[in-house]
Amino acid sequence: MVGRVRILGGALLLASCVVLVQCSASSSGGSEDGAEKPTVPLPPIPIPPFPMPGEPGDGGTSTPDAGTPDAGTPDAGTPDAGTPESPHATLCAPDAGARRWLLEGETVSVTLRCAKGLTGPDVRFTVSPLPAGATLDEATGTFRWTPGKDQAAVWTLTVTERSTGETGTLEVGVVDNWQAPGNVPIVDPAKYTEEYGLPVFHLSFEGQLTAGGYRPAELVYRGHHFTFEAKYRGATSSVFPKRSLTFKFPDDDLFNEPIQAGGSFQARKRVVLITSFNDNSYLRPRLAFDLWNRMSPDHIQIKTYSAVVYRNGSYWGIFTVAEHVDDDLMERHGLSKKGDLFKAVDADANFARVDADGAPKETLHQGFEKSEGKPPEGWPGDFDGLDALTTFVADSPGDGFRQGRDALMNARDYEDWWIFNTLIVGTDSSAKNAYHYQAREPSSPTRFIPWDLDASFGQGWDTRRRPFNEMLDFKSNNLIFARQLDDPAISGPMRERYQQLLHGPLSKAEVLQLIDGYVAEIDSAVRRDEARWGQQYRTFTRWADRTDFTTYSQEVDYLRQWVDQRWDLLEHRLP
Repeated sequence: MVGRVRILGGALLLASCVVLVQCSASSSGGSEDGAEKPTVPLPPIPIPPFPMPGEPGDGGTSTPDAGTPDAGTPDAGTPDAGTPESPHATLCAPDAGARRWLLEGETVSVTLRCAKGLTGPDVRFTVSPLPAGATLDEATGTFRWTPGKDQAAVWTLTVTERSTGETGTLEVGVVDNWQAPGNVPIVDPAKYTEEYGLPVFHLSFEGQLTAGGYRPAELVYRGHHFTFEAKYRGATSSVFPKRSLTFKFPDDDLFNEPIQAGGSFQARKRVVLITSFNDNSYLRPRLAFDLWNRMSPDHIQIKTYSAVVYRNGSYWGIFTVAEHVDDDLMERHGLSKKGDLFKAVDADANFARVDADGAPKETLHQGFEKSEGKPPEGWPGDFDGLDALTTFVADSPGDGFRQGRDALMNARDYEDWWIFNTLIVGTDSSAKNAYHYQAREPSSPTRFIPWDLDASFGQGWDTRRRPFNEMLDFKSNNLIFARQLDDPAISGPMRERYQQLLHGPLSKAEVLQLIDGYVAEIDSAVRRDEARWGQQYRTFTRWADRTDFTTYSQEVDYLRQWVDQRWDLLEHRLP
């Protein structure tokens, strides 16, 4: 009879991690040193072949291999105990409680029990395999372990109650104590699948990665080994000691994440890892992308989640994992893969005939790069579609912009871009740091996709503070915004939608709840990143002169307060 116990959850970093679960089994009959005494057979108990009325059988599944990484999904094994497929009812259902997390060198203590209430001196538990250094008092059901420096892994151990033969699982996540003197690198990355509940990327490569092109690399993720390619990405982050990355997987071995982001990361060719070096809240990109996604199901959405990276065996910290903006993303949103994808890389990408300084542009697509599409950048006609859109925005007379825009641009996308950017005060994403997609077969209106959103929610591109009451409308940064705001037939309904969103999917309560959810998920893991990178963050050249640095906890409080105050302000006044 098998009882499957799912164990989830996290733990705080403590000097000593001791977790006790009360056991209903009596400890009488056990010796002081925990040695096993002969068991006394239970008298025969008549057991009906089906559950008694009002007592449904406990669900059971096959037990995974001890010590293997947890896939995060229940096994589909044996039928439920006590159902017509099983001849016996569950008596014990061994229960070890939620998964425990602790550092190598910390101590965990777990008291095993029968969830179904079986008690008495004959209840005896075993744990298999018993890790080196661990002890078990079978009489009291007390498991105790102080993992050594070479035991970092997610341990899935089988718990058996001897008198019934029923089994469950005890899960212990032992976190690599990279700060400890004499630390031993993770022995088996395939078994170190998570860290405080976050998935772990074990990246390895020879030589150096570059931003100029992909280089061969290897990755172990949730026990799977990839041979793939990797590179650094990002202009601003190119000077950071902890840089953003892009991973490119082979066509016959695509990336899959079964749990995070609602299980949406399936069969991905490319994946982006966004550095947290310039955001010590560790929340801004995830929060911004989630708000964009919530604004409309019709948006081209970017799914994200948080994960831990080890680089060549060394702890490298927390990253935000994000979908890559490419033709595959367009196809997942029902759009043609045969389209042009343009990236706005500087402030001149303003859809005007003059650049950000007011000087005439050399080309209408100045400020843009072509990420995908044919003809490629540098060939005749490479930017024809974007040039046509810029010409329309810059030259359409009077109400011609309103009357003609639907043919060239998705009006809702570009109105929502203005709402979104003024909501979060995206001072570095009002023109640059955005993608624009144009389908050609068949032709369809241009779509907008946001990107690079660390300058938001109260900080600028260089981490300096931005007040909650800045009412920037970004008209001078983006001619599309100016044309929308200057036409009352567009700006009126656009502001009405703004208010509707603030009372719906973007309400203050919803946003604060998102923040609290992220913190509950990443808190323990983030504190390790802060220990690794915090000093370099505070002394980094671009913002070392700041006098208002915060800790991670203080930055989360700052972000929550900023959202609280700005949303209250927007209730009474919009940009």
